[in-house]
Amino acid sequence: MPAQRAPGRAGFVITRKSLPRAVDRNRVRRLFREALRAARPAVETYDVILRLKRGCPRALFGRVAAEAGRLLGSLAAEAPAR
Repeated sequence: MPAQRAPGRAGFVITRKSLPRAVDRNRVRRLFREALRAARPAVETYDVILRLKRGCPRALFGRVAAEAGRLLGSLAAEAPAR
């Protein structure tokens, strides 16, 4: 959604049900933050929520981060020029 104020905000939803261990949830949050940093400044015009819908094994955390980066990249491609 377009941001109400500049810069836009980001939220991460990773439930205990999807990833029971706190270290895993924190790791995915860090990976999401890094994907968000890589997509700046184009995504700063949006308020973004990244949500992990299903759990996954630790070996696939890299794929989850890559997917988040790809989605943020497609959002950045749609961003209006400043």
